[in-house]
Amino acid sequence: MNPLEWIQDDAGVDWPRMLLVALSVTVLVAVFVAAATSAAAFGPYNPSWDGTSELRDDVESEPGVESELIRETDRYDAYDANETVAFVVAPDKQYTGDDAERVQRFVENGGTLVVLENFGTSGNELLATVGAETRADGVLLRDEQEYYRGPTMPIATGVENHTLTEGVDQLTLNYASALEPGDATVLVRTSEYAYRDINQDGELSGDEELAASPVATVENVSEGHVVAVGDPSIAVNAMINEPDNAVFLQGLYTDADHVLIDLSHGEELPPLASATLTVRGSPLLQLLIGGLGIGAIVLGSRGNVRSAFRRVRTAVSGHRSTDGPDAESVLELDTEQRAELLRERYPDWDEQRIQRVMAAFKRHGSKRRDDE
Repeated sequence: MNPLEWIQDDAGVDWPRMLLVALSVTVLVAVFVAAATSAAAFGPYNPSWDGTSELRDDVESEPGVESELIRETDRYDAYDANETVAFVVAPDKQYTGDDAERVQRFVENGGTLVVLENFGTSGNELLATVGAETRADGVLLRDEQEYYRGPTMPIATGVENHTLTEGVDQLTLNYASALEPGDATVLVRTSEYAYRDINQDGELSGDEELAASPVATVENVSEGHVVAVGDPSIAVNAMINEPDNAVFLQGLYTDADHVLIDLSHGEELPPLASATLTVRGSPLLQLLIGGLGIGAIVLGSRGNVRSAFRRVRTAVSGHRSTDGPDAESVLELDTEQRAELLRERYPDWDEQRIQRVMAAFKRHGSKRRDDE
């Protein structure tokens, strides 16, 4: 005896089978989630606190803005630079060779590049590559007076009057770095109580001084613009809705026609997301998949009609055997008689379905006569 048979109750519910189905569904859901999401920090498919899935959703839902997650820098050349904003969030790898040249050309042609970086070197190298003067100095900012949940989460209250800061009263930071702006225009500064924790001892000491440090800048580079932000965390899910991070980020792209989120030098995308982007970027693949889908629908539809035909013929045979012609003679009925018989036998069928089955009867009858 199966050791699980005792679980079956008096009502005949097969609990082992139910448990197996539930387990199978759970496994399938887990596989789907793993294929569709990512755990990479700052990843647009990472729904956790350190991902940027909410930023991706915000950009995609912005009216009048076309967005794309790009995995190759050649996509920069596919858009009118003057109408495009590109986001690069804490890149893991350095932009070199053709990649660097494409981003540089994008800015030179009038594009707006937004680089969010605090302690990494790749963001600074990209800023240098495109000809910007701003750099993140890589030193943690602390503020013992103006902060969110602790001194390492300063509230930057020094917002300058600029078109890019409209509606912004502050930025809520999380492990930010000060910016060295050069000749760039400062958009946002910390409060005057902030300091750079140079020796990393968690307190104001030594040569450290209280000062309002720049954390967001903008500068003209050739025909384009470069915006630098000393804290990529303002874009993560846990921080984007804190005052006024989302408003600031939205203000950077709301007037653009196109927004690119550059993933070319970050973590790999999850398989399902990667496959989706591949299909979106290939008209040939879209055509192929569409054709396969239409073919499957057509084949499935034919199978349903054949199945219905067999069921109806069997039912009609049984119905007619007691009070009318036998199964063979059903095929000799005229069109209206067959239709009336189907309406009587299957009152829940609509007229379109009846006509499909009628057509199947007709084809079957013609084939039988040809065979004879």
